[in-house]
Amino acid sequence: MAKLSFSATVAAFAEKIPGAVEAVFKESVHEVSEEMLKPTGAGGRMRVDTGFLRASALASTTAMPTINRNANPVAGQSYAFDFGQIEAVILGADVNDTIYVGFTAAYSGYREFGANGQAPDAFVRGAAQQWQGIVDRKVSELKSRLGL
Repeated sequence: MAKLSFSATVAAFAEKIPGAVEAVFKESVHEVSEEMLKPTGAGGRMRVDTGFLRASALASTTAMPTINRNANPVAGQSYAFDFGQIEAVILGADVNDTIYVGFTAAYSGYREFGANGQAPDAFVRGAAQQWQGIVDRKVSELKSRLGL
C-alpha cells in the first residue's frame, strides 16, 4: 500500500478538528528535529565529542541556516545544546511555512556526508527519511487524545 502525503494523512479528520493540521505539523517537525539531533549514545546518528556541531543547529522559516567556514570548536572546550531556538521557530511557524533546520559548524557537511575516509553519519538524511512515519504516528496520537 502506498504511503499517503502529509496532507492526505491528516485530511480525513482535520476538517472536523480545528488546529489538527497545525498540531500534527508542529509536533512532527519537533520530533524529526529531535531525531536529527539525537546523539549516537542515545540511539541517534549524531556523534557528539565537544557538542559544537549539535550546538550550531538553528531553525528558520526564511532560509536554510548557512554553514560558517570559520565556525569550529575551541580545543578543550565543550558546548551545551539548547533546543530553545529551534522550538521557538517551530512554535511561531504557520502550517504553510517551510521550516529549515541546519547547522553553522564548518564541518557539518563532512559529518553528514563523510570525508577523509570517514563514513557519513547521515543524521539529517536519516531523520528526514523518518518524516512520513513520524507524521503517521502524530496523527494516531492526536486521534487517540481526541478520542477518535
